[in-house]
Amino acid sequence: MLRSPFALALLVAAPLLACGSTAPQPEPEPQDCGRFTITTSEPASANHVATCISTGCGNGEEPPNAGPHCPTWLSCREYTDEQPRCSWLHNLEHGHAVFLYNCPEGCPDEVAKLREAQAQALAGSNGVHRALIAPDPRLPKRVAALLWRHTYLADSADPEALRCLLKLQDVDANEPGLACAP
Repeated sequence: MLRSPFALALLVAAPLLACGSTAPQPEPEPQDCGRFTITTSEPASANHVATCISTGCGNGEEPPNAGPHCPTWLSCREYTDEQPRCSWLHNLEHGHAVFLYNCPEGCPDEVAKLREAQAQALAGSNGVHRALIAPDPRLPKRVAALLWRHTYLADSADPEALRCLLKLQDVDANEPGLACAP
C-alpha cells in the first residue's frame, strides 16, 4: 500500500512518461564525415593586402581557402554576381562559411542546397548566419563550400557533406566567431 502522495504521483506519472514525448527531437548527427572529401590546407598568412583587386590574395589553391586578403569583407547573404575572392577570403578568416557555385547554364537545385547549408551555419551575435553564397566561374567543379583552411568541392552538393563541413566552422579561423552584416 502506497502511503506517500509523492509515491502515488510517481506511480500515475510513470506510464505517461514511458509513452514518449511530443517534443521535437534533434536531427541526428551525420554518421561518417570521413567518407566525404574535405581537404585541409596548411596554415597560411592572414595578412591584409593593400587593395581588394590585388592578385596576391589567397594561398594558391583553387579555390583559395586561406592566405593574404583585402581588409574588407562581404555581407553574409546570397549574391547573384561573382564577388572578389580577396574579400570573401576575409570572411573565411572570421569563421564565416563561403558557398560557391559554377553553373553558367544555371543550377537552381544546387543553389537551393547551398541556401539550406547557409541557414545551418553558425549565427553571429546579431542573429545573422555567418555564411554567404556567390557564383564563381573559376571553380574547377560545380560547387564549393569553404571555411578557413577547409574545402569541399563537388559536382553536386551533398547536404550531409555540407553539414560535416560546418562542424569545422570556427575551428581554424584566425578571428573566429565574428558577426557578419546581412
